Amino acid sequence: MTPRFDYDLIASWIPEGARVLDLGCGDGELLASLAATRGVKGYGVEIDPDRVLAAVGHGVNVIQVDLESGLSAFEDDAFDFVILSQTLQAMRRSDLILAEMLRVGREGIVTFPNFGYWRHRLSILLGRMPVSKSLPYEWYDTPNIHLCTVKDFEALCTKVGAEILDERVLHEGQIVQTLPNLLGSLGVFRFRRRG
Repeated sequence: MTPRFDYDLIASWIPEGARVLDLGCGDGELLASLAATRGVKGYGVEIDPDRVLAAVGHGVNVIQVDLESGLSAFEDDAFDFVILSQTLQAMRRSDLILAEMLRVGREGIVTFPNFGYWRHRLSILLGRMPVSKSLPYEWYDTPNIHLCTVKDFEALCTKVGAEILDERVLHEGQIVQTLPNLLGSLGVFRFRRRG
């Protein structure tokens, strides 16, 4: 199993007792950890039945919903933070899910594999779709629908009216400061509605 380097960074941004919605929560590991270490309260949203059961097993309140149908079950500003961790690339309408995150939460946190990472670019230059730790699937069996770069995500934030509060690009757990869109394999963003 690939280590989730984004989890530590996400946890550092979440204050004690925050209300959190974790979209595409998988087995609930992140939300369970935040509840144990930060006393957060909240919900996970997951579509896969096996992962829903695993999240319940981790003590997470989880709702089985397809994110593509929106977050209409949640009121405006119902959460302090809405997290979408390594799920953005599997969404058909990334712009709509970001808009919904901004509606139901004061702040959003999104992490995604950076398609601009140099090894991914090299794979394409050599004529093949990339397969890496951050993109572990072959082109024919991938759940990924839309891949983006760090620069693409910055542009999407502008389009949906999001103000980026913090932006980190990681590679194998280390923050990349020099040429992050080229040398970093994982984008991690914290944002809110533009004032």
